[in-house]
Amino acid sequence: MAATQAAEALETAEAAEAEALEYARAGAEAVAWDRADADLSDCVLLPADVAVLCADDRFTTNAVITWSPSVTEIDWAPGDGIRGMPILLKDNIETFDMPTTAGSMALIDNAPGRDAPLVARLRAEGGVILGKANLSEWANIRSSDSISGWSAVGGLSRNPYALDRNTCGSSAGSAAAVAAGLAPAAIGTETDGSITCPAAINGIVGFKPTVGLVSRTHIVPISRSQDTAGPMTRTVRDAAVVLTVIAGSDPADPATAEADAHRVDFAAGLDAGSLRGQRIGVMRFLTGYSTGTDLVFEENLRALEAAGAILVEITEGPNRGAIGGAEFAVLLTELKVDLNLYLASTDPAQVSTRTLADVIAFNEQTPRELALFGQDIFVAAEATEGLDDPDYIAARERSFRLAGPEGIDRMMADHDVVVLIAPTTGPAWSIDVVNGDNYLGSASQLAAVAGYPHLTVPMGFVDGLPVGMSFIGGKWQDQQVLSFGYAFEQATQARRDPEFAPSVDRMEAVAPLLRPLQ
Repeated sequence: MAATQAAEALETAEAAEAEALEYARAGAEAVAWDRADADLSDCVLLPADVAVLCADDRFTTNAVITWSPSVTEIDWAPGDGIRGMPILLKDNIETFDMPTTAGSMALIDNAPGRDAPLVARLRAEGGVILGKANLSEWANIRSSDSISGWSAVGGLSRNPYALDRNTCGSSAGSAAAVAAGLAPAAIGTETDGSITCPAAINGIVGFKPTVGLVSRTHIVPISRSQDTAGPMTRTVRDAAVVLTVIAGSDPADPATAEADAHRVDFAAGLDAGSLRGQRIGVMRFLTGYSTGTDLVFEENLRALEAAGAILVEITEGPNRGAIGGAEFAVLLTELKVDLNLYLASTDPAQVSTRTLADVIAFNEQTPRELALFGQDIFVAAEATEGLDDPDYIAARERSFRLAGPEGIDRMMADHDVVVLIAPTTGPAWSIDVVNGDNYLGSASQLAAVAGYPHLTVPMGFVDGLPVGMSFIGGKWQDQQVLSFGYAFEQATQARRDPEFAPSVDRMEAVAPLLRPLQ
């Protein structure tokens, strides 16, 4: 490098470092939380625009594992569609220019040099891949007592509304980053609740499409039956815009054979008046686990009626216990098969763990991996007998039938409704590194097991913490579900930006109530 080029590079790096540190310190002061352990060493090596975001993230949400080395500046006023839009990817989605770790140290050198088809679609339409978001390690399928939002590679992501609260998962960093304003959009993945739960808990929009609408190729898998990628954004319109780009058939993923036939301009179909005169099924059997959430839900039912919807009470649903048992058997079997296939596709020079059994052994020999919780689900999956096992075949038939044809489909037909609604989940629970997640309930299971579309939209707050409303439809009813959610969003405008409070008791909505009466 010529002397003048070296001088210019040094000057740019120093300017980026100064700006990043100034911005980050201001952010830390604003939240009154001293992250003395925040490591900014890699942030200062990035281009100035990205360095500022990186430093801000380290002092607050810790949502991003890797920032793209190729993004030199950020255009916050993108053009048509996604052109110029900064987009983060959950770190189980492959890109040619960054490692894909799934949060695991076993994959820390996994740099296959290829873009997942959905990433190629984003790039082709002008999307700017900003980096990789943290996630619950292995998409939260390693342990039954995990801490959502934690991975050995990325550490713990935090909820931007109150930094002592969990992000849910497994698309934890994707949700926290979008909520925090680090990017207008992220791509998450879901097997059961991993898009919709973190989206709701972090106060953003999350859409789990019909399984088969978006390619899963080159994404670290859990389940061929239930896995899908989907958009996480601050508005329904942005989710629809991103979905329009990433949807489509992929010869390498047989589940997407019908995707092209169902791919439309999802944003063009949004209608703020779409609820008028429509019968909406209220799934009462998915309430009752959070009093505060139920109160917010009731307020929003009135808003739906004001928008012209006809509410239909549904008090009984399918046997969720039976579905859950069969679903778990399916996930265990498919995890072993599909993860082994994925690991076999990686470069042995980069990834020494070639099977699930190898990953289990690696974790046992790597103290950081098992320091906070174990790997009982991995161990159970390793004991399964494969896709030809009659017990697996029966479990998949039973879980899908109960959740889909005899679940969502039957409820919609019997009650003559066009969409089903429920609270997505309760407000964020406290981060608890001793006992793990305090997860009370959600609306994700039926749509996840059936493979049907599920949208969550912000509906309000419980003591300053966001909660969302779920819209669930039948197979390939993605456009309809998005439009109903859009109409609800336009009628309520419930979302507001996070305040990055250090804890719930210091949030604007709560702190005055904890002081003595003056």
